[in-house]
Amino acid sequence: MLVEIGFADIEIGAAVDTFGGAAGEDKARAYDVRGYSFLARKP
Repeated sequence: MLVEIGFADIEIGAAVDTFGGAAGEDKARAYDVRGYSFLARKP
């Protein structure tokens, strides 16, 4: 998707537990939900 809208040099960061300590944490863990950071350049 990022390539389709014109981004290049796309890097995806490591998985991060974004729901630790939040309401609904148990549901996020049941579905192995993680957050990822993205770095890209728009030429």
